[in-house]
Amino acid sequence: VQLQASGGGLVQAGGSLRLSCVHSGRTSNDAATAWFRQAPGKEREFVAGVRWSGGNQYYADTVKGRFTISKVSAKNTVYLQMNSLKPEDTAVYYCALRWGSTVHRTAQLYSYWGQGTQVTVSS
Repeated sequence: VQLQASGGGLVQAGGSLRLSCVHSGRTSNDAATAWFRQAPGKEREFVAGVRWSGGNQYYADTVKGRFTISKVSAKNTVYLQMNSLKPEDTAVYYCALRWGSTVHRTAQLYSYWGQGTQVTVSS
């Protein structure tokens, strides 16, 4: 399994970005994909996750109402639409996948990771 993340960039506060995560290799509906982020000097934290079976979505409280995670099964792609961005959203964003339908908020429970994409929000 390989994950390819893209879509990061520099945006002003209040702006929007859409991140993409494309899966290749083995695929299954018994899986979950999540986005995590890591700012300098901080631990990697859960942002949002989606179950491939059923499409249930889960969010960190810090992004609820501003970010939307979605999937397009035919494209093996998961998106993270980020609106109303704040400077504190600045981080490297990673997509991750685990087998099994549970969306965990713990990074160590994900077996596969994308390379990360930088998101920088200026004030």
